[in-house]
Amino acid sequence: MLAEAPVIAAEDTRSARHLLDRHEIAGKKLVSYFDGNEAERSVQLLERLRGGEDVALISEAGTPGVSDPGHRLITRAIEAGVTVTVIPGPSAAVTALVGSGLPTDEFYFVGFLPRESGRRRERLGALRTLPATLLFYEAPGRTGATLADLAEVLGATRRGCVARELTKLYEELRRGTLAELAALYAETAPRGEVTLVIEGAPAGAETVVDVEAEVRRRVDAGESPKEIAAAVALLTGKPRRMIYQLALSLRPR
Repeated sequence: MLAEAPVIAAEDTRSARHLLDRHEIAGKKLVSYFDGNEAERSVQLLERLRGGEDVALISEAGTPGVSDPGHRLITRAIEAGVTVTVIPGPSAAVTALVGSGLPTDEFYFVGFLPRESGRRRERLGALRTLPATLLFYEAPGRTGATLADLAEVLGATRRGCVARELTKLYEELRRGTLAELAALYAETAPRGEVTLVIEGAPAGAETVVDVEAEVRRRVDAGESPKEIAAAVALLTGKPRRMIYQLALSLRPR
């Protein structure tokens, strides 16, 4: 495909150039296509596609469109009636899932979680009762904090796997409970690209929480709206701001 397409859109043109040189592919127009210019480049590349040119889209590592640039261009090409051909390639999420030893019959790809801990725990709260195996991408420097939040929100005894540098020289998969993995990476961040695979919710985790009743109970117990918002958001996955406003409205006047 790369040898046939006159235009190659690449997340990192330097890495793409190394790839082309290795396979002795020359004479291609190499165009940068990354998060910062994806919107503008998609318009330009679509014009080339409408003009009859073939465009190949490659990412730095992994599959374009899966937590990598590409979705805009793919969507616009489909809307314009342009044929989109996908060539199966590397996927850290699926590779980590298979190597983790956790159930593969049902899984849910989350991608990157919010950077801020409060919002991250809210997101995890919404996933707490999902029975499917959970897949996350994470930056090395945030892995320890994310594992700590996972252990707190989902449960310290849930099984997990930290997979890094998959298919590369220093590939490593560490398996254990969330408590064990959080302790392992609390002080030392893993190196390289990280994928987290987390066991799904056990049977019986689908307990439905009456948000208003729980907030009222905590108000009556003397908890502050801020405390209530943090605790109930963690328990239910509902937005903290909504719970905070509810707690304010239920306070004695």
